[in-house]
Amino acid sequence: MTRWFASIAAALVLTACVTINVYFPAAEAREAAREFVDDVIGPDDAGLLPPADGGMARQGGFHPLMLLGIGSAHAQSPDITIRTPAIEAIRSRMIERFRGTLAPHFESGALGFTNAGEVSVRDAGSIPMPQRAQVNQAVADQNRDARAVYREIAVANGRPEWEGQIRDVFAQQWQQRARSGWWYQDRAGNWQQK
Repeated sequence: MTRWFASIAAALVLTACVTINVYFPAAEAREAAREFVDDVIGPDDAGLLPPADGGMARQGGFHPLMLLGIGSAHAQSPDITIRTPAIEAIRSRMIERFRGTLAPHFESGALGFTNAGEVSVRDAGSIPMPQRAQVNQAVADQNRDARAVYREIAVANGRPEWEGQIRDVFAQQWQQRARSGWWYQDRAGNWQQK
């Protein structure tokens, strides 16, 4: 009987050693999303160019170990990787499209950020007829890239199951970083003006 209990206890210890809890690093994801969103939206003066380093200098400083997902201060605390060639290519397209085509239509109230982390045509009548096809295409392209970046970030961090959580964090950041007068959807899907 003692042997049986010893076997069960050993099996439980081995099982406990194999079970690893990997939690979603919400604070780190929020900071990474904020950085990305700020890069895309750009400074309040839309005429300014993005930072020469592509937004890599963050408050607190960029550290090369962040590319590996290791924070400079605490190697054991996770850092969401948002710097891969695929993510950088998407970021560049989103910056160019946002600042070149979409930003004026956020200012006019025609576009808004959805609660799913995408862009939506909120008031098509506010878009001049000759620009509607171009704006609709830019919105579709921006949303395709947004979905791709959420997926790429999850994959780059070795946690594809985090895609939905990453999308939710980004949705919050698009809304929080929106400028005064821009529109966004609340959790229930109702349009609100910031």
